[in-house]
Amino acid sequence: MRDVAGTEEKRAGPTSPCVDPLGDPFLRASFAVPTRPATFLRRDRLVRHLDEALRTPLTMVNGAAGAGKTLLVADWAAGLDRPVVWLTTDTVDQGPGMFWAYLIQALRGSGTQVPASVGRPSDVNRVNHTLLARLAADLSARDRPEIVVLDEFDRVSAPEIADQLEFVLHNAGTGLHLILVTRTEPLLPLHRYRAAGAMTEIRGAELAFTPEEAATLLAQHGLHLDATAVSGLVERTRGWAAGLRLCVLAALSSPNPELYVKEFEADRSTVADFLLAEVLKRQTAETQDLLLRISVLDRFCPDLANVLTGRADAEPLLAGLHRENAFVEHLGHAWYRLHPLFGEILRAHLRVRSPGLEPELHRRAAQWLRHSGFLSEMLVHGAAAGDWEFTAGALVEDLAIGQLFTGLRAADLAELFSRMGPEAESPATSLVRAARELSRSDLDHGLLHLHHAEECLTGDAPEAAAAQLSCALLEVLAARLTGSPGRAERAAEAAGHLCHKVPAHLLDKHPELTALVQTHLGSALLWAGRFTDARVALSTVAGGTGGAATALPREESLGHLALIDYLNGWPGRAERKALAAMSETERLSRDPPSGSGIDRMVLAAVAVDRNDLAQAQDLLDAAADSPPALRDPVTEAGRAIATARLLLARGHPQAALEAMESDVLADVLSPWSQGQSALVASAVHLAEGRPEVAARILQAVPDDQVACAVGAARAQLAAGKPDLAIALLDGAHPEGRAGPALTVRALLVRGQAADMLGDPATARRLVGQALLEARRERLRRPFLEAGPWLRPLLGAEPLHGLGAGWLTPGPPLPREQATAPVVEELSGRERDVLQRLAQMMSTEDIAADLYVSVNTVKTHLKSVYRKLAVNRRNDAVRRARELGLL
Repeated sequence: MRDVAGTEEKRAGPTSPCVDPLGDPFLRASFAVPTRPATFLRRDRLVRHLDEALRTPLTMVNGAAGAGKTLLVADWAAGLDRPVVWLTTDTVDQGPGMFWAYLIQALRGSGTQVPASVGRPSDVNRVNHTLLARLAADLSARDRPEIVVLDEFDRVSAPEIADQLEFVLHNAGTGLHLILVTRTEPLLPLHRYRAAGAMTEIRGAELAFTPEEAATLLAQHGLHLDATAVSGLVERTRGWAAGLRLCVLAALSSPNPELYVKEFEADRSTVADFLLAEVLKRQTAETQDLLLRISVLDRFCPDLANVLTGRADAEPLLAGLHRENAFVEHLGHAWYRLHPLFGEILRAHLRVRSPGLEPELHRRAAQWLRHSGFLSEMLVHGAAAGDWEFTAGALVEDLAIGQLFTGLRAADLAELFSRMGPEAESPATSLVRAARELSRSDLDHGLLHLHHAEECLTGDAPEAAAAQLSCALLEVLAARLTGSPGRAERAAEAAGHLCHKVPAHLLDKHPELTALVQTHLGSALLWAGRFTDARVALSTVAGGTGGAATALPREESLGHLALIDYLNGWPGRAERKALAAMSETERLSRDPPSGSGIDRMVLAAVAVDRNDLAQAQDLLDAAADSPPALRDPVTEAGRAIATARLLLARGHPQAALEAMESDVLADVLSPWSQGQSALVASAVHLAEGRPEVAARILQAVPDDQVACAVGAARAQLAAGKPDLAIALLDGAHPEGRAGPALTVRALLVRGQAADMLGDPATARRLVGQALLEARRERLRRPFLEAGPWLRPLLGAEPLHGLGAGWLTPGPPLPREQATAPVVEELSGRERDVLQRLAQMMSTEDIAADLYVSVNTVKTHLKSVYRKLAVNRRNDAVRRARELGLL
């Protein structure tokens, strides 16, 4: 069949060859369950945990290399009374098509009947969504789940594969139990599975050997130690499976194994002496030289090893060392690594045998890695060699300077370049210094280094384009930090022109660079009150892709868009964008968090509008505990607004006024920041009985700001001038320009004015309209701010019914209704849905709020209706209140 894009999807039939999308035979080793060594120790506590994990659709076994993840799962699988689908995912880096071809073949090879109608991918780089849907549908119809193990899942780096896998897992329902064996956090939305209790995790701490398990392992090898010695050994190795095995293997070659293990616990040099004597010195001179030189590398291939040795014999030597289990691990695709402990000992021996050689080896490695395109590893070795001009130059030439701000390696890069001394002088080193200082919001030092780099980059040489583009990025950031929208626009425009002068493949490789430019530009425009222009710049980033590389710009952009929605009076929209921003942080588990943290501040301000003051305080405390890396004017204003509104709500007007006294210096004044400061000052004067002063403060605010017009109208009411209050609102037209957080307040002002003018019917109508608009967003604060005139209206029907349950207490229940039993107890998630149902949230809003699908919400609603013996939403809410469930 043919999909929308016109790509043909092949169907597997009786005559279909058993090949992958490239036409190569399947590597059958990828489907083999690893064999356990004869001395493997089965640990029952972990086996039981994996047995219990079958109750959840997803299991993650996550630990460091050598933690025993693969053998644990392989041993557990061998003990089951049913087949397990096993796939070692070291062949899937060529694209989604390859991954799914192998996974479908793994299913079929394990005896699982996969209908021919499911098909197989025909393109190594993509897979038809229809194929995934057919596969998920087939799995969902199974009587019992297929158990699928994806070993070495950390090698799957393509975000689209993770998305596709999550789609199949979600839609397969109870027909699939997925086990991921990985060294890193997968890109799946794990927070949703955790929140739903649909995931089992076995991590490094649980994988570590206990003293009792270590004693059993030693006993299997004929080593019997007292409890103190075993505990010391476990403490020394931190229970690391490979470290324990290394110690045991070394001890068995010792004349006195028990004494050796005890000395290992006390004196590490004994282990070093043994490994050097029994492993290194038994090798030929050429192999010894190879091992010592490659010890400076985390991983290596024959070509890289040859560069370090100056010979051409690395390939057979490495293959032989691997075959002999001489602590050389094969990573696949001709790459190897040394056992960490062995590598550490070799490095120490290298420094003794060949003093001064280590920096030269790092320099050679850096040059080869740079030429071969391994930038991340090259930076580490370039820094270790002390060649900072070369190292910084490679970072800038690769357009990777944005990695100092975003991505999972930002902290590592900052630490790496912190060792760069002042003697390193080049445009690239100046740019790196500028980026480091600006990332910490140190404008004085950052701009000094930036201007130095710019002075050295005059001219239009093609090789200077990458450095000039890096300058443009840092200029936009500096403009953001100084609140200079004009400067930001000029720098962003320059960046756009320079993008045409650099190789396109580098821009594709580093999407974070252009994403950062647009994010910083959007923030600067937002500060100037140019919301429409800011939204255009920010939306291109928030709605874009790029995986982990652009996660921080997406988080930042979503947070700033949330602030725009909040300022325009749309708390629900602001909350959803802010939560989406926080989910980017949660997905990548950044600790400490990066970025400005504007998302928490927006959520705190929304919580104040809903009168959830405890939640607002928690959010502000969390923001204070994790100070943002970037302290720009927008961030400081957002923090001040949220803090001041909370203090006003708690009855501390003077403290609120002090909170708005920001010391941020910006080149351009922000109209909305001035307006928010005026609103707080006006509220303070109102609270202290000076309505005329409150009105004058807001009338002096520049530009036509709806929030300030509503605040001024409220002040005029307090001054006894309802006609003037209505005139102010008529001039501002908030109903057509703003969201409910502002229109509800405007309706209440109009309602109070009508009440003061002797028109109670109009007052009731306006208050009723305000209640209808407010309950969807759960806006409680405007009614508390309105004053005592409102209480009689809210206490009488029909307005009492509109506010009952979410704004005011409901009517007393008849005794027989209050004690009526529920048919069946509601689950926790059903209660969550019911609470949001009572807040008049739509099915789509509930789904977004709980981070589940709309279909999941509908399923919960059906269950709620059944348990409460009702058929409609309103009846469910009424019945729940009768039963005291709300």
